Amino acid sequence: MLSTSPRALVGVVALGAALLLAPPTATAAPTTTAPTTPAPTRVLGYVANNGGGVSVLDTATDAVTTTLGDSADGSPYGVGVAFDGARAYVTNVRDNTLTVVDTPTNTVDARVPVGDGPAGVVVSPDGGHAYVSNYRAGTVSVVDAATLTTTETIPVGPNADGVAISPDGDRLYVAHDVAGPGTVSVVDTATNTEVAEIPTGSTPTALAVTPDGARLLVVNKASNDVAVVSTATNAVLGRVPVGFIPHGIAVSPDGSRAFVTNSEGHTLSVVEVDTLTHVAQVPVGRRPISVALTPDGSRAYVTNFLGGTVSVVDTATLAVTGTVPVGVNPVGIAIHAVPPASTQLTAGHAQLQLRLLLGFTVRGLDARLVESHTGRPVVGERVAFRTVKGHPLCAATTDDRGVARCDARVPLLVGLDTLLRGHTAGFAGDTEHGRSVSHGHTTLL
Repeated sequence: MLSTSPRALVGVVALGAALLLAPPTATAAPTTTAPTTPAPTRVLGYVANNGGGVSVLDTATDAVTTTLGDSADGSPYGVGVAFDGARAYVTNVRDNTLTVVDTPTNTVDARVPVGDGPAGVVVSPDGGHAYVSNYRAGTVSVVDAATLTTTETIPVGPNADGVAISPDGDRLYVAHDVAGPGTVSVVDTATNTEVAEIPTGSTPTALAVTPDGARLLVVNKASNDVAVVSTATNAVLGRVPVGFIPHGIAVSPDGSRAFVTNSEGHTLSVVEVDTLTHVAQVPVGRRPISVALTPDGSRAYVTNFLGGTVSVVDTATLAVTGTVPVGVNPVGIAIHAVPPASTQLTAGHAQLQLRLLLGFTVRGLDARLVESHTGRPVVGERVAFRTVKGHPLCAATTDDRGVARCDARVPLLVGLDTLLRGHTAGFAGDTEHGRSVSHGHTTLL
């Protein structure tokens, strides 16, 4: 290997330093890094399987990518997803807890004690609170998203089941799944008190609020219809007959249509909200319970309790385009765009070695990439090393420890630049992991 004396090396370094520190000429143009194009966002579905486990469904492939653990008793029931997509909340009806999932990493963060028989769950528009209806207790638990503790319990009445919240977060609606004429409780979230009760039909079980907040849609299980309620007056504007024993409901992003599961009719009803008309009925799987729409409203996903599957329905053609096996007895489902997991990149110390008359080799450029939330290594991703001014050095792929390592053969002035200013390691990010950059140092070999 070619080498040179320390005195000669010091001279080269001094000369290079002078050149680097000299004012740039009129023709010199700094090298810049091209902007990174944001990666597309993942849209994931979370399916609560009453037989145990939460299935995570990637809507890009309509396949289950992982199954998360839930409660000790294996009793998931309802699912809510925070409005920023960063958390999922799953009620566990048999052990009286709420499972909290960090959705970017799909890890369980906590299991929060709530009331007796938790069923429905909804998240406030700002993501600050989750509201859990406790079926057996007849209450609503208010869970603080920052502390992951139940901070308040609101009495609402027997068989508290489906819940919905207004777009401004001011009103919470709770359905009472009681036999015969039923009601929906209206809760003021500023005071956490019940302020009204709306008679809607026989055995109300599920709720949805239109995106403009003007109407509340109530599924009346024993009336086989959907009541449309004015949120301004709490008056029922009309009822729309649907299928046999309806159970779940979702509203399109533009508020024009509602999709209702008919649990004993094994179909999905389509309702025109403005005209209060039933326009179609789509055969799905065995005993459909819940339904959720993709953020763009192009597809509806229906949980089939007895089939252990999720039916995928094209909302334009009203045709079933796929059936996805999930867990045993799927009940609740929520779908949301999920942000990439934040990452942390830590660059190490490289060494600069002179190659006589040829420039330098920057040896041992390395950096470690991990998930910020979990500390897990991010494997198989490309890390690019550059000078501080943006000149490319080399690139490498992270190994099973999340470490990327490479050497770079560079011209004289580039090598001296890394010696004086250090270097950067950068990860551009993708759909699963966010971008990150780190600064490393270079010393003489």
